[in-house]
Order: sequence, then C-alpha cells, then structure tokens
Amino acid sequence: MKPFNRIALIVLDSVGIGALPDAASFGDVGVHTLGHIAETRGLSLPNLKNMGLSNIEPISGIDPVAKPLAHYGKMAEVSAGKDTTTGHWELMGVHTSTPFKTYPQGFPTELIQAFEKRIQRGVLGNKTASGTAIIEELGEEHMKTGSVIVYTSADSVFQIAAHEEVIPLEELYSICKVARELTLDDRFAVVRVIARPFTGKPGQFQRTANRRDYSVKPPQPTVLNRLQDAGLDAIGIGKISDIYAEEGITRSIPTTSNMDGVDQLLKVLNESYHGLAFINLVDFDSKYGHRRDPEGYGQALEDFDRRLPEIMDRIREQDLLIITADHGNDPTYKGTDHTREYVPLFVWSPALSDQGVSLGVRSTFSDVGATVADNFGLQAPQHGTSFLPELIQK
Repeated sequence: MKPFNRIALIVLDSVGIGALPDAASFGDVGVHTLGHIAETRGLSLPNLKNMGLSNIEPISGIDPVAKPLAHYGKMAEVSAGKDTTTGHWELMGVHTSTPFKTYPQGFPTELIQAFEKRIQRGVLGNKTASGTAIIEELGEEHMKTGSVIVYTSADSVFQIAAHEEVIPLEELYSICKVARELTLDDRFAVVRVIARPFTGKPGQFQRTANRRDYSVKPPQPTVLNRLQDAGLDAIGIGKISDIYAEEGITRSIPTTSNMDGVDQLLKVLNESYHGLAFINLVDFDSKYGHRRDPEGYGQALEDFDRRLPEIMDRIREQDLLIITADHGNDPTYKGTDHTREYVPLFVWSPALSDQGVSLGVRSTFSDVGATVADNFGLQAPQHGTSFLPELIQK
C-alpha cells in the first residue's frame, strides 16, 4: 500500500476519555470528560459512535458498534503536565519531562513592576482566576483606569485581558510581546503569554475571538520541522501555529470558533496540499471546559459530530484522517483546570478496510507524530511508535 499523500489531524481540545493511572498525582481522581458529560446531559454522537467511540471506552447512552468505521484506540500522555503545550508538543514527538513553572500565588513583584514600566500602564489582578470571572470583577476598573488585567491559571500562562475600546488590539498584542520577552527570563519562565481581549459593558462583558498566544519554542525539532525541512506542507489551523511558536508551520490559518475551524479545514481539504493539515478546535476547552459547562460542552460535541460527514466526504482515497485530543477538561469536576486523561484516537481513510479494529492503548501521544513521520519517510521522532504498519496490515 502506498503512503498517504495528505494527512488531516484534528485535535478536539480537551476531549478526554477517562483518568490516566497517574491522575491522582495531578489531583484528578475519577475524571472522565466524555463520560461525565454523557452522564450529566446525554450525548447524541451518531457519527463518532459509528467510528467506534464506545468501542474505545463505554460512554453512557452510546452503544459500541459491531463494525466501527475507523480504527480506534486511546492514548496516554507521558509528559509531566496536562496542558495544551505539553499535549501538542507530545503529539509531534517531544516529551516534556519537567513540569512548566506555574504561579498559583500570582507573578513576582519584580516581574510585574518591570512589566508596568515597559508598557506604561498599571496592572490589575495578578492572581489565579477564571478568565470570564476576572473580567467581570475588574473590567469596570480597567475601563476607568486603563490598567491591564493580568491573571494566570494552573497552567504556565501569563494572560492579559483588555477591553478592545480601551486598549486597541495592536497595542494589546504589543503589550503581550513585552510580557513574552520578560518571561523568557529563567527567573520568570512562562510557557505562554495570551492576549484575552473583550468587549461590552459592565455586567455584559464578552471575550472576543481575537485571542492570540505567544508560546516558547519547543526545546527540540518536532515532526512539523521535519515536514517543513522536507519541503512538505505543515498547515496549522486555529492556534496550532501559536502553540509551536510558528516552528515548522508552513502556513497558518486563524479561526474564530469550532465551526469556523471546520469550515477552514474543509477549504484546505479542497486544495491539493501534500503533507499535514493540523487543526485545533479550541471551543470545547476555552468556552465550556474551563467554565464548567457540561451542557455547552455537550452541544459543542454534537455540533462537531454533525459536521464530521462533511469532513469525511473531503477525505480522498490517498488521504488519512486522524482525530484525537490534547488533554482532558472534565466540566463536572472541581475547579476550572484541565484534567489528566487518556485521549481518544480515531484513524480513517477510504483506502483502509471497511471495518476498523482496535489500535489498543497507545503509550504516548507521540505515536501520532511517529505515524506522520513514517508515512512521509521522515526521520522518526525520539519518542513514539508508528501505527502505520497496523493500518496497512489491517
């Protein structure tokens, strides 16, 4: 069987499928993003069901199928974390062995003072907070003073919120670049600086789609770099380019929502690219997981499921579709942070057998990157085992 000409990799951001064996050490005993959403409000996912969703792991109200359309399985995260960056880096072959530095008590005074001096504005907040809660708490004061709202989370992030009518987007992005520069210092190391613009009036603030992430570069080349070096396409859709600090990305396409992301992916699939189209659908995580909204999360899953046939219709005979996730974010669990979970794995192509079979429990997310590298004849990443031979044999 010939290698696939194109691979489409979809990351359903935070769609976990059950606690990892080490979840307790992350404070995540018994978490199960998909399972608990199904138990809380029910889930109608006929297309993911047919691909083998409950063949991976029993999901309430969704029966396993006798002949799954996709090859299916689940993957364990090896990296020391449960955030976007560690999950995505691991997908492309890079393991993170040391947890990223976090700031549960807020950022050091020395950093904040240097930041204020550089941007010529004050700082409000400087604490761990929900993004929607902190703009409700401090948004009005921000509008009166012009000071930026700075907050963090359980992840290694320096988040900066500002009203678009108070601080124009380009100024906010420049402010974030200052924070990115300052937090590259080992004393204040942060993986991502995130612009969090919002609009509206007090009591009615809404975050906009103009978020922008400024990440550190992966510590070593990823499979994306290998694709780029080989002259192949590595198209990042959504926040993919931000997560990898543009490393290895040959083209970046921004998105405003999950459904816009699907639309952009469909456009790319109509093209004749040769390589990888890599998309992150962020709404599951940012709009519903962190806000502990199982109803909204479930609706977003059903919305994606309805679009899945459109995606599959664009997958050509020599294309491969991979659907997975980067971590969990159980909306029924305590707190507002990510959860340490397995992620689902679906692999499908018209060229494969009509009946999918189990790919088992993969020991690392890097099996995806290893498969991409194997398919295109690239140097294998340090971590991961390609499942391409299993697809061809089956």
